[in-house]
Amino acid sequence: MKLFYLLLTVALPFMKHWLGLLYLAFGGLLYGQDSPLVDNSYLEDQFYFGLTYNALLEKPDAINQQNLSYGIQTGFIKDIPLNSSRTFSLGLGIGYATNSYYSNLLALDETTGISYEDSLEGIEGVKRNKLETHTLEFPIELRWRNSTPTEFKFWRFYPGIKLGYVFSGRSKLVTDADKISFSNDDLRTFQYGAMINFGYNTFNLHLYYGLNALFNDDVALSDGNSLTMKPLRLGIIFYIL
Repeated sequence: MKLFYLLLTVALPFMKHWLGLLYLAFGGLLYGQDSPLVDNSYLEDQFYFGLTYNALLEKPDAINQQNLSYGIQTGFIKDIPLNSSRTFSLGLGIGYATNSYYSNLLALDETTGISYEDSLEGIEGVKRNKLETHTLEFPIELRWRNSTPTEFKFWRFYPGIKLGYVFSGRSKLVTDADKISFSNDDLRTFQYGAMINFGYNTFNLHLYYGLNALFNDDVALSDGNSLTMKPLRLGIIFYIL
């Protein structure tokens, strides 16, 4: 036992010396100014998912929206910082969206082309009548946020534009007795609009205003009234790291 205490007395100074060196070495790694645990070159590359209510602006007086017109969007945004603190950046994205517009605008696929009426009167048992688009989207955002390398909850304000290629557009009429659905080439293939995404952390408000019409320029009702309707979408968008 005396020999054990003697060895312990001799070893303690050496143990304290090595423990001190280990503390300095690892402490410097963990708490140093250039700590690898703090990423000063972080990017806000994000996946996004959004839900919207879709309204039609500048529509003929006889056209009324019905049911709940909705939209779903999803995609990925690449973040390109424009300042050293990374609070201001450019966001370039690619995504997919589907949008539905329920109304009393009746589209009829006839041998001479598609004709349009502003009423569903005379059609029995109408359940729903809509236009539906499927779009490849390219959002471009100017992004301001008060983020830091260690703070993942922050305010953001992302104005920008969104370009869209409509690769599929359809008109659908569903009644108690029948379902009519056909590809509608009168829907404008290239669409674009202004947008704003604003909020805190994951949940954000999304606003999109179409700058060109939903239909091609030569599309009109049977009475000659042009269909110059533009979409307005209001909803929420989620950004996910």
